[in-house]
Amino acid sequence: MDDPLARYEPLLDDYAAFRAACDRPLPQVVRVNTLKTSVERADAALDAAPVEHDAVGWHDGLFEIDGKPGNTWPYVHGWLYGQEEVSAIPAAVCDPAPGERVFDPCAAPGSKTTHLAALMDDEGLLVANDSNLGRLSALRSNAERCGLTNVAVTKSDARNFSLKPFPGEFDRAVVDVPCSCEGTVRKNPDALDEWTLDHVEGVAGVQKGILDRAIEVTRPGGTVVYSTCTFAPEENEAVLDHALAEYDVDLVEYDLPLETRPGVTEWDGEEFDPSVRAAKRVYPHLNDTGGFFCAKLTVGA
Repeated sequence: MDDPLARYEPLLDDYAAFRAACDRPLPQVVRVNTLKTSVERADAALDAAPVEHDAVGWHDGLFEIDGKPGNTWPYVHGWLYGQEEVSAIPAAVCDPAPGERVFDPCAAPGSKTTHLAALMDDEGLLVANDSNLGRLSALRSNAERCGLTNVAVTKSDARNFSLKPFPGEFDRAVVDVPCSCEGTVRKNPDALDEWTLDHVEGVAGVQKGILDRAIEVTRPGGTVVYSTCTFAPEENEAVLDHALAEYDVDLVEYDLPLETRPGVTEWDGEEFDPSVRAAKRVYPHLNDTGGFFCAKLTVGA
């Protein structure tokens, strides 16, 4: 397909603004690692560097900066973590408490893992899993730089993750799955060069398997957050529709101080469970961010 994003025109109320945003470079954002410093101290350190920066309104711990974060001493010392603004959404929606057991099945290179650990005050158990050795190396490096001690790193296919090393179910899981990455086009302009519908449909099968396993290892009453950086309903609402049909789970509403659109209930002749509207779609033109999709599920008894 010459223009994969054109297929989403029926979902958008301002397609021209959406396309214009997708063509603009993505602002650079860093998250303050509150395990090592406070937002106020990080703010002062960036002033002293000096690095031009502005607070991101919806999240107290995010700064938009002018330049590369890796060139600053606060970054080297683990005070800052460079990540896309929208990638801070899943951990914030998960909202883990110190002392809980949390599962991150697709963890590398560590954006969500380090964010979750900070929200947990580095207490409890955070299992960070990935199947790629190279990415796991980056995860370990980032965890060490950020001072994490409550993280257990594992290597496995998340669809077959074993609880044996960690007796007992998890309280929460953040399932940020591999996807077609359409929403990263502002950061990676070539992200769509190899796009095919076959790939979208194929990766959706993997996503269903990962979400299935995360639900299975989360306790009754626990929370599972499902997220992607793609616009494709095949990878978003269709995956949720599958989980709702196969498991005792409920999609729940949640607050997010960003402009969003609800999940879609019909796509390409297929109808989804009406509750998928509780999911949130983040389009690039709404908040000057990358594209994102996030849903929150509660596991039943």
